[in-house]
Amino acid sequence: MPIRRKIAKSPKRRLPSRPTPKPRAVKQSANIEFATPSDVELVRIKGTPQRGGGAGGEAWRIDFRGRRAGIIFVNLIAELPLGEHASIQIYLNASNQGRHIGRLAYRKACSASAHASIYAHMRKSNIASIRAAEEAGFVDATPPGEVQKIMVCHK
Repeated sequence: MPIRRKIAKSPKRRLPSRPTPKPRAVKQSANIEFATPSDVELVRIKGTPQRGGGAGGEAWRIDFRGRRAGIIFVNLIAELPLGEHASIQIYLNASNQGRHIGRLAYRKACSASAHASIYAHMRKSNIASIRAAEEAGFVDATPPGEVQKIMVCHK
């Protein structure tokens, strides 16, 4: 008589105890003024080793109408699936988000950079950064199966 074994079922996937972190939605106010190219200025800064100060890196402070609005920097990184490449990151103060400053800063940093091609890595759920990068001339370069969105800007 054959021995019957009970096949263990895989445990049910439990729900996370905390919500997955997502970028905060920027609430548009009715009287918001959008930035024009003359409103946004990039001021070259030294940068830290992780933020544009390393070998091949570049960093700029973003000024909006003469006041600090954030930072944008380019680092040389070596990550799959692209290998060694220039990667751009931008951080805007919360009070300056939603004013189209990011798209202008992306465009100005790409033209001021010494690199011919610059890649932007971002979450696929970060719609604001994706739209800003697209408006600045970045195009989708995400390989199939990649978790993050990868966009590229060529000079």
